[in-house]
Amino acid sequence: MELKRVVVTGLGALTPIGNTKDEYWEALINGKSGAAPITYFDTENFKTKFACEVKDFKVTDFIDRKESRKMDKFAQYAMVAADEAIEDSGLNLDEVNKLRVGVIWGAGIGGLETFQQEVLNYAGGNGTPRFNPFFIPKMIADIAPANISIKHGFMGPNYTTVSACASSANALFDALNSIRLGYTDVVVTGGSEAAVTIAGMGGFNAMHALSTRNESPESASRPFDGTRDGFVLGEGAGALILEEYEHAKARGAKIYAEVAGGGLSSDAHHMTAPHPEGAGVVEVMKNCLENAGLKPEDVDHINTHGTSTPLGDVAELKAISKVFGGHAKNININSTKSMTGHLLGAAGAIEAIASILAIENGIVPPTINHATVDENIDPELNLTLNKAQKREVNVAMSNTFGFGGHNACVLFKKI
Repeated sequence: MELKRVVVTGLGALTPIGNTKDEYWEALINGKSGAAPITYFDTENFKTKFACEVKDFKVTDFIDRKESRKMDKFAQYAMVAADEAIEDSGLNLDEVNKLRVGVIWGAGIGGLETFQQEVLNYAGGNGTPRFNPFFIPKMIADIAPANISIKHGFMGPNYTTVSACASSANALFDALNSIRLGYTDVVVTGGSEAAVTIAGMGGFNAMHALSTRNESPESASRPFDGTRDGFVLGEGAGALILEEYEHAKARGAKIYAEVAGGGLSSDAHHMTAPHPEGAGVVEVMKNCLENAGLKPEDVDHINTHGTSTPLGDVAELKAISKVFGGHAKNININSTKSMTGHLLGAAGAIEAIASILAIENGIVPPTINHATVDENIDPELNLTLNKAQKREVNVAMSNTFGFGGHNACVLFKKI
């Protein structure tokens, strides 16, 4: 069976550094940090008092007030990013065959704020279980793609992938395969997360996963830096329209890039810690290259998972050196989490968008906040430190990993 080619025809982003795809890209190439003191709740008793929140977002600018109250914030973010991507794609929704349009979305946690609020309301009451009738529909992780399909009438495959921080990269790979195998013509894919909550911050603090650089939030996310002390929690959404190549060409669509392939693997090592030698990461990148029919030397740019954790950054770079050998020093490696923070289940989507825009614009966004050399990191690797670098990018790889040892990798190429 001959696999169909898959291309990207629309992008949408709602992030801590920009509320549209264009704002997001402009902030990326200018090295803007989205980290700031938390505004959503009182952080006096929290170890970490900052995060990368979405800013200047008013949901009723996009969604009817009554409808928005039926959605957790993570689903609101999904709707806004998906609508931008659909509009950006130029799809004529009156003409497209909606039976062959799917929505495959990623969320690592889902409606955490809704769950938190309902439980707190119950705990503070008289013991009577008076829960909001929208509690369950707002909370469940699969409601984001459901809402997108209901709004637009898309009747193809509709579900959520949940693999912690790899969730939206998993969704991208599933969307790619759905079109490749001929099940769909178009898939709205991506991911969203809204975990900057009391429960989210408290839980990640309890794991010692978050940076506690409270005196300087904007410099706290510092992947590859020798003084990094954990990730910075972020929120938002990224959406991509994947489309069968001939379908896109027939309607004269703008094509950003081709989705060349993807890969999945497991560390099979630990609940939260990465394999110290990056064993699963080696396999996922090898799988991705093989799936795409590309060689290591074809890759120009890697957007790493790069969360700014002491163990994870080193393990990933070790894996890159193993897979790419001498060519590794020719690759522009970066971590855009240095600016956006870690969007958990939405990370793969917004980082895929950054990779695609690097191909389109011939610019690799920087890894900001680097000041101290880590002796455990190969000094010959080009980590695109502190300033964007212009270069031709024909092939870009995006790595995304999740607690539980879930690894996902997606490759994009210029068309």
